[in-house]
This record gives sequence, C-alpha cells and structure tokens, in this order.
Amino acid sequence: MLTSWFWSGDAIRSRRVSDIVLSGTVDVPVPSARVLADWDRETSSRLVLEPGDVEVMPLARTQARWPDYKRCVQAMSDWTGALGLSNVLASSDVALMACRGARYHHDGAQYGGAAFCNLFLSEDKGLDLHFPSTGLHIPLTRGTAVIFDTGHPHGVIQRRSSGFSMADFGPDQDCIQIFLTWELPIEDAHVARALEVAFDIDTSASLQRDEEQVLLNRAPAAVCPESGRWYRVD
Repeated sequence: MLTSWFWSGDAIRSRRVSDIVLSGTVDVPVPSARVLADWDRETSSRLVLEPGDVEVMPLARTQARWPDYKRCVQAMSDWTGALGLSNVLASSDVALMACRGARYHHDGAQYGGAAFCNLFLSEDKGLDLHFPSTGLHIPLTRGTAVIFDTGHPHGVIQRRSSGFSMADFGPDQDCIQIFLTWELPIEDAHVARALEVAFDIDTSASLQRDEEQVLLNRAPAAVCPESGRWYRVD
C-alpha cells in the first residue's frame, strides 16, 4: 500500500496514492519555427540536458512568441472539462518543462498535494511515458495529454525498452520532449473523484508526520531510477 503524506493547509494529511492514469490526445498546433529554435537554444545552451534530466523552461517567452499557445490551453481545458474536472485547470499553476528522457521517480515528496496534468508539445521521438507498477506505456506525441497522481512512479523511456538506460539517450539522438504541466489540487473534489483518491487512510498518532513523503506499507521507500521498482530505505 502506498500512502502519501501531504500538507493540507497547516496540517499533514494522509491519502492513498492512485495508480489511475487518464490519457488522451488533443489537437495541438505545430509550434512555429521561431519557437522551436528558441526551445532548441534553451535546451542545448542553457540547460544542457543530460540523459534523464527534467528541467523548467521559460514559459513567459514561449507565451509571448507563440500566439497558438492559447489554443493549447483551450484544448486542455476542453479535455479536462469532458473528464468532469470542471474549471480546475484555469486555477492551477502551470509550467513549461523539458526532458531528455526521465529516470523513474515519484514527485510525492514535493507535490504530494497535487496531481500532474501534462500536455506534450513535441513530435513523436519514439519515447513512452511508462508507469512500471502497472506496466502502462503511453506513446509521447504532439498532443498527448495525461493526468496522474504525483506519488505514482513514472519515467520516460525508449518505446521498445522495459527500463531507463542513459545509453538510450546519446548526444547524437533527438530525444528531448517539451511539455506543459499543471498542478491540479488533489483535494479538489473533481480531481479526487477522477483518480479515486481516498483521504485520511492512516490517522494513527504514532505515524503523524512533519514532512511530505510517500510510504510503502508504512515504511520509508524509494524508487529505483533504472527499473522503477520500489525498495525499502532505512
């Protein structure tokens, strides 16, 4: 059993980590040559992404240089609305991200109070978003949309691979994915219902926490960056 302890206001609250992943494809316009060139300069000159890295990109610059950015947001708003998530997207924080693949990880130690809602903007480069605990592979193409629990381990790997390997992302390969990500509040009734999240599943006084974390069967655990498997830590 995976339990996420997250900040709810001034208190730590427990909840179940959902393994539900909502996915689909939305209509995303092709980024302009100017925007693509800007992304390329940013990832190669400033970020210098190594295999497995996931880094923040300058969103404001893309918004200013890409008039069709608003169409991307509207497409995602329509998609989430069709899933019954009401207007949650409009009130959620958004960031522009870049990854050169992604080692397996979870984000429950920093974003335990959220679900991620991602929209991929790059063309198909033979990569999958992989959730190893369920075996789900989602091909990443322009317009791929996903919503998942931040505590659910995931990685971005080569499509024909069963794990993450740095050798799959060599310097001669075009394997950088650009995507938008929104932080949806997990306590929002629509989000919690869509992911079937149960709250306050562990109220034992002996297990009260003072920091966000994900526990496996009430014990500290971490995710292997190559296989995505959980292992106990002391």
